Amino acid sequence: MKKDQRNKYLGFVNIAFQMGIIIAVGVFVGIWLDGKFPNKYSAYTISLSLLGVFVALYQVYRAVKNLNEDD
Repeated sequence: MKKDQRNKYLGFVNIAFQMGIIIAVGVFVGIWLDGKFPNKYSAYTISLSLLGVFVALYQVYRAVKNLNEDD
């Protein structure tokens, strides 16, 4: 396997870790806010976890676009 191809695989692994971290931060901040400001529907957790998913997907889009431009 060529070194360039290996770097591309490492880039995809890095994208997965970034995605997990972004979503986890959104969920944990949402849980913390729901503990501080209780509400009926856990609105902070739901909202921030969805926001984390959208931000993570945007990061994936940018990273894949940059990987493809390098070719």
